[in-house]
Amino acid sequence: MLHATELLGSQAYDAQGNLVGRVKEFYLEPAEQGGRISRVLLTRGKYQPLVARYDQIGFVEPGTIRLTVGETQLEPYAKNEAWLGVRKDLLDQQIIDTHGRKVVRVNDLEMVEHKTNGNVELRIARVDVGLTGAVGRLLQGVAPHSMIRRIQEKLPTRQILWEFVNLIEPDPLRRVKLRLTSQKLAKMHPADLADIMEELSPDERSSIIASLDEETAAEVIGELDKRLRPQVVETMDPERAAEILEEMPPDEAADVLAELAPETSHEVLREMPKHEAAEMRELMRFEEHTAGGMMNTDMVEVGAEATKAEVVDYIRFHDTALEQLDTIVLINRDAEFAGTVSAAKLVLAAQEQRMAALASEPFISVESQVEEREIFELFDKYNLRSLTVVDEERHPIGSITVDDIVNRMHAKLK
Repeated sequence: MLHATELLGSQAYDAQGNLVGRVKEFYLEPAEQGGRISRVLLTRGKYQPLVARYDQIGFVEPGTIRLTVGETQLEPYAKNEAWLGVRKDLLDQQIIDTHGRKVVRVNDLEMVEHKTNGNVELRIARVDVGLTGAVGRLLQGVAPHSMIRRIQEKLPTRQILWEFVNLIEPDPLRRVKLRLTSQKLAKMHPADLADIMEELSPDERSSIIASLDEETAAEVIGELDKRLRPQVVETMDPERAAEILEEMPPDEAADVLAELAPETSHEVLREMPKHEAAEMRELMRFEEHTAGGMMNTDMVEVGAEATKAEVVDYIRFHDTALEQLDTIVLINRDAEFAGTVSAAKLVLAAQEQRMAALASEPFISVESQVEEREIFELFDKYNLRSLTVVDEERHPIGSITVDDIVNRMHAKLK
């Protein structure tokens, strides 16, 4: 096992044994072989730096690298934004540990040798984020490599497999050139990713959101601390922001829009389809700590005289989202609130059973101006999973779920 810090500064010799320079940098090409060292930058005083490819390296040990070609076959160095530098971009930089779900700082990199066709390829195996890497860097150039290794063996290790590392690149243009993907981040739970983002700089947060698809970005923004959501959204192009907000539940999207500066909110609303924009404006009318400010307008609403078979067909036809199926809201012939039916009762009912017969009692609803304290009390008193919000004419206009209550309580505890 080799460490990046003990190889940087090594002397490099060509196939004839001539000194051609010292190792200044190792480069990776994430789009090709993610963990392979593809090039080695060699500096030699006042002369132009040279670059050795991965297939031109024959021997590696701390302090020495031997090449399989002569100096004339090495490339002159030219800056390339598609190359990721070990010293410049990784050492002492923050990365995301997607396995441990946290942000960590890189102290050193462990490399392994792969021998192929007479050459030695260096590949990053692990990232050292603990005391061993920190001590190694501190003692480089002060103590012999063998002594540093003996000291490190006595220390506790904290390492991350390279396959669990996600790089943070705040520059969107360079991220494209490096062809960094967000596949590892997209597999994380949105709440975990939101926690990680709260530890990063504003530019780094924006970079991560920009790398995610609209649906995943919407879930992550929904989990972010309320103080950070406007910062993230306001850095986006209004069209991109609108696409992400359209993937959020209407109540969450309206909350985010209300947190933005008025001019930014208007720009985002202009990019939304007219129906969604009108719905957002309607929700933004309500005070935050009222039923109207808490409710979600996405709900399944059917006639009380409908049968189970008719309701199931309705749900299938409208391709209803799963999160809307926990409770079915009933209305009478005058479109007034007539109770609710739980998904469990719907599943167990006979095909010809009418919804009115399945309705849970008591029939509880609140008007939009009711304060959140009273809503908390209703959920606690009746052990509710959802609560229907009605207008002055008792027409259902939204629903508050137990998840909304938990989120509100959690925000208050913060």
